[in-house]
Amino acid sequence: MTDIKKLTIKDTIKAFKEKEFSSEELRREFLKSIKKENKELNAYLSVFEKEALNEKNDGVFSGVPCAVKDNILIEDTICTAGSKILGNYVSTYDATVIKKLREAGAVFLGKTNLDEFAMGSSTENSAFGPTKNPHDLTRVPGGSSGGSAAAVAAGLAVFALGSDTGGSIRFPASFCGVVGLKPTYGRVSRRGLMAMASSLDQIGTLTKNVYDAALVLNIIAGRDEFDSTTVMGKVPDYTDGIDKSIKGLKIGVPKEYFGEGLDDEVKNSINKAISKLQNLGAEIIDISLPHSEYALAAYYIIMPCEASANLARYDGIKYGFSEAGKVNNLLDVYLGSRGNGFGEEARRRIMLGTYALSAGYYDAYYRKAQQIRTLVKNDFDEAFKKVDVIIGPTAPTVAFKLGEKTADPLEMYLSDIYTVAINLAGVPAISIPCGFINKLPVGLQIIGRHFDEATILRVGHNFENN
Repeated sequence: MTDIKKLTIKDTIKAFKEKEFSSEELRREFLKSIKKENKELNAYLSVFEKEALNEKNDGVFSGVPCAVKDNILIEDTICTAGSKILGNYVSTYDATVIKKLREAGAVFLGKTNLDEFAMGSSTENSAFGPTKNPHDLTRVPGGSSGGSAAAVAAGLAVFALGSDTGGSIRFPASFCGVVGLKPTYGRVSRRGLMAMASSLDQIGTLTKNVYDAALVLNIIAGRDEFDSTTVMGKVPDYTDGIDKSIKGLKIGVPKEYFGEGLDDEVKNSINKAISKLQNLGAEIIDISLPHSEYALAAYYIIMPCEASANLARYDGIKYGFSEAGKVNNLLDVYLGSRGNGFGEEARRRIMLGTYALSAGYYDAYYRKAQQIRTLVKNDFDEAFKKVDVIIGPTAPTVAFKLGEKTADPLEMYLSDIYTVAINLAGVPAISIPCGFINKLPVGLQIIGRHFDEATILRVGHNFENN
C-alpha cells in the first residue's frame, strides 16, 4: 500500500477511484498506526475504532479518515475539551461541521488533544498530558489545536479540524509544518464548538497542503440556521481558480511584524518566502498596522472576559464536575467543584476575566480593550485598500521545548503576537510551511480581506507549488 502518512485528501479520493486500496483497508492502516504511535505522541485522546470501521457514508469525501479536536461535538462520543470537568461528558448531537463532513462521507478516527478549554499555546495545559511535536518529541506542537496538528504532521489522519481563538490553528500548524486555515469569523458555523471566547472562536482546518484546505472549506463553510453569526450567501468553490497566477497581486508586508522579538533565523526564512512570491510576479508593498503593538494586550483582556462568562456554567450545579453531596453548603459546592475541576491556566484566565468585568474595572479594561479592537480592525481595513493580502511570520520562533515557558505565562502569551490581531479583526488567515531551522518547521502567515479566503488559498497554493 502507498505510504498512508503522506496521503492528501486528493490522493486518497484518487486511490479509491483507481481501486489502489479500499476505504476499509485505509482505515485499518490508520488505526494500526495510531495504536502504535499515539502512546508516545499523545495526539489522540480517544479513538473510534469500532465506529471508524463501520462508518459507511457516500459523498465527495467518502471514506476519507480525519481527526477532530476534542472541543467539537460528535454525537454519542465523549467530549472533554481537555478538562477533567468534562471527563465523562457524552455529546448529545453532532456539531454542524461534523454533520456536513458526515454527509460528505468523511470517517472520524477520533478526538485530539488540546489545551484545557482551548486555553493555551502549547497543548501542555491538557488535563490528559501534553502532546509532543512529531518533528522533535522534546518540543511542543503549539496550541491549542496541538493534537490535531500533530496527528496530521505524523500521518495519523489525512486531515483534522481545529478551533482558532487567537492563533490556535495557525500556531500549531507553524510548529508542526502543516497547513492551518482560520476562516473569516462567520464563514463556518460554531454550533457544537464548546465556547471559549464567542466573538473570537472559529472552527478551521489542518491539512497537508493548501488544496486540501480548500476542499475541506468547501464542505464546512456556509450559513447555519443554528448559528446567527454565520453569513448568508452562496459558498464559492475554493478550488476554482486556486491555480491561477499571482502575477500583479499586491502583497503587503507590515513593518510591525519584523521588529523586536522575532528570531533572526525565522526572519530570514520569511524574507526568503517574500522573495519567492516576488519572483512569482507579486508586487511587494511595505505597509503599517500601527495598532498591532496593542493587539496582544487587548486580546488578553477580551478573551479572558468572554471565557469567564462562558465557563461560569461549569459550576458543579448546571454542568461539570460536582462536589454536591460531599459538602455541607452551596459555597463549598462552588469552591470544590470549580477549584478542583479546572486546571491552573483555566483558573488564571477565569480570574483575570472576572476581575476585568467587575464593577470599577469594566471601563478601565474591557471597554478600553474593545476600543483597541476597533482600531486594530480599522488598520486592516485601511491596509486592504492598498493590498490584496498581507504576509508575515506565524510565530516568532520555531517550536520550543516542553516545559520551557510553563513557568512564565507572560512569555507564553507573547508567542501569539502575530496571530491574535487576525481574530480581533475577524479576517481570514492561513499558515503554510516555508522552511526549516535545525529540522524544525517555520510558518508563513497569509492574511486576507473578510470572506476572501479564495485569495489567501491561491497565494498559498502558488507558493507551495513553486
